[in-house]
Amino acid sequence: MKALVWEGPRIMNMREAPEPTAAEDEVVLRVAYAGICGSELSGYLGHNALRKPPLIMGHEFAGEIVELGGRALEINPALAVGTRVTVNPLQYCGECIYCLKGVNQLCVSRKLIGAARPGAFAQFVNVPAVLVMPLPDGMSYETGALTEPVGVGVRIAELMGEVEDEDVLVVGAGPIGLLALQALKLHGARRIYISDLDPERLAMGQTLGGIPLNPKETDVAQTVRQATGGVGAVASVDAVGAGITRAQAIAATRSTGVVVLTGLHEETSPMPVADVIRREIVLRGAFAYTPANFSEALDRLAREEMRLAPWIVQAPLEEGGAWFERLVNAPGNVAKVLLVPPP
Repeated sequence: MKALVWEGPRIMNMREAPEPTAAEDEVVLRVAYAGICGSELSGYLGHNALRKPPLIMGHEFAGEIVELGGRALEINPALAVGTRVTVNPLQYCGECIYCLKGVNQLCVSRKLIGAARPGAFAQFVNVPAVLVMPLPDGMSYETGALTEPVGVGVRIAELMGEVEDEDVLVVGAGPIGLLALQALKLHGARRIYISDLDPERLAMGQTLGGIPLNPKETDVAQTVRQATGGVGAVASVDAVGAGITRAQAIAATRSTGVVVLTGLHEETSPMPVADVIRREIVLRGAFAYTPANFSEALDRLAREEMRLAPWIVQAPLEEGGAWFERLVNAPGNVAKVLLVPPP
């Protein structure tokens, strides 16, 4: 089969790869669309220890089942050859203390499709049957491929706590920031400030109901504080992951408020810890999504409550390397790139 293979920092090439077969507990999909994730951009640059070349990335995808393993139907009776599906790409054991609590994404033996095993930047991909979810009737493959990032936005809003009729801040107007904004709206947030250095991405956030703030033009934390009577946002999320954006989210948040850290741009960074202590701010990490969040994401998409359209680009898989370069350097008004494998 044809596959887009990451072979080292900033090196991606189309290659011939062995076509996968289904193990007893797996299915094989013909990939319809596979999205490029921000975490894959850091991997592409060689900044992510989770990914090691050569690797077929791709963990945001939808497709059609073309092969069932011997036990696939026993594991997931909703499946059949020809079923249109999406996939939760986080493989988990189902038995550890985290899986038993429902936070399977924190499983002690979790493995990410497209990192620990070949992903969906290819014509076909094999996946565990337990992770496969049929698309609702009428849902397009394009929409189904957005379930994974929408799940991240759902999780962020959940961890930000009670925000109904409250003011919140989203730092970063990339795909995750835009989806978190929409999830916060669904949770009843009153005003949602969104900051980004890219005017085109800020315009997307404004279209979705956010109040845009450009750090080049205004002090984001000071502006949020002034707008909230000097108090600050009840909760903030950093969807970038740089030292300056993490500090910005903390500075804009009120005492006893919640700051959710989800961006992974920098593995480590200085943090204003004394300020966190003196103002009793709660710091929360947000990693991926629970299975319940993933299911909610599919429901939200089916009800057309969350979206990245009209800022989605579809591109042939062979152009993937060029799109990785564009997204690293100047994404502009593109919220999501969906790669389309050859037929």
